[in-house]
Amino acid sequence: MFLTKTKTPIIGQVAMLLGVIMNGIFIVQSKIGIENIGLCIILFTLVIYLLMTPLTIQQQKFSKMSAKMQPEISAIQKKYKGKNGDQAAMQKMNEETQAVYAKYGVNPMGSCLQLVIQMPILFALYRVIWNIPAYVDRVKSVFIPLSESLMKLDGAADYLGTVAKSVSVSFPEMNTDTIIDVLYKFKPANWEELTSTFPDLSESIASTQKTIDKMNSFMGLNIADSPMNIIMSAAKSGAILLLIGAVMVPLLAAVTQWLNAKLMTVGSDQNNAQSDNGTMAQSMKTMNTVMPLMSAFFCLTLPVGMGIYWIAGAVIRSIQQVVINKRLEKVEFDEMLKKNIEKENEKRAKRGLPPQKMTNNATISTRNIDTAVNKSFKPEPKRSLKEKADGAAADKPETYTSKKYKEGSLASKAFMVQEYNEKHQKK
Repeated sequence: MFLTKTKTPIIGQVAMLLGVIMNGIFIVQSKIGIENIGLCIILFTLVIYLLMTPLTIQQQKFSKMSAKMQPEISAIQKKYKGKNGDQAAMQKMNEETQAVYAKYGVNPMGSCLQLVIQMPILFALYRVIWNIPAYVDRVKSVFIPLSESLMKLDGAADYLGTVAKSVSVSFPEMNTDTIIDVLYKFKPANWEELTSTFPDLSESIASTQKTIDKMNSFMGLNIADSPMNIIMSAAKSGAILLLIGAVMVPLLAAVTQWLNAKLMTVGSDQNNAQSDNGTMAQSMKTMNTVMPLMSAFFCLTLPVGMGIYWIAGAVIRSIQQVVINKRLEKVEFDEMLKKNIEKENEKRAKRGLPPQKMTNNATISTRNIDTAVNKSFKPEPKRSLKEKADGAAADKPETYTSKKYKEGSLASKAFMVQEYNEKHQKK
């Protein structure tokens, strides 16, 4: 992985913008005498998630509205269950489903659009935190003297190329930036080996290591090292506090991820359980179990800095979730529904379509929303034989006993059959 500033389209531009924010935070920290990368990551994560709050609110509104209309969607799906091969039935199901979405003013692609917007930001966040010297000038300046000295030494390029493979760094050519990429991923053992390999640079190496270790130290942990390596070295040396600190990183990552997932599903579990015999609810439970375990694994093997970002992000999202849920609880559902209908009608007006009317189901109380089903499609009333013979309207009241028919005509025969059926149905 080439770790200087990423050139990936969109992600690269977003990473540059996020890098400017992180660089600004570190400049402020430097002015007050706190040059700590771990603290910078936490503050940076806080700022980014605060900026993303509008997207989070919109996503939660969509989830809340989706949970409210899920019983109606489930009722429609149940109504047409087993009719997958019937094209007409499937068309009717789609029409009824779209009517429910229109009634609630919800775009089926709404959550996808928000994820599409957020994904480049999250990927860019990862790249900035993974390679901080590329975006934070003060951190990069610590490595420049040593990097320039190594560039002038014979054999340094080959040596660093070999070391780069062990720290998962690759580059097409050797220059001061790529050397910094490698040095930033150095663990304590790598620094010792570098000193023994190039003794003439021992002072510069020691000075660089001391400064960057101070910047990387957070709660006694080196954020450039992985918890796995710290646990192994702490177990050998008997450093109990260091061992506990390293274990807490993946553990907190799993717990905070689980808490965040739990808060995300508050209020929707009951509705999900009603759909597709609880299949959706079961899928959510599985994901809520797997995601914390994955978080623990990644934070165990990646540098501690990534774990700090992961934990800080989950904590901030959880706090946001609690605040947003409290806010949405105070908003009347019918009022929210009305606003959504108004927005939908504005869009329809621009396309030259008639406004979507508020149906009875759309104005019922939230307490009864689970039992309300939008019946936007009604089957055509059946015609009796006599009606078809006379060409009468299908919905006309059946008052045929006072009507005279010519004996032997098709109408009189149809009337006789109708009378026979009615008499036998009453018995």
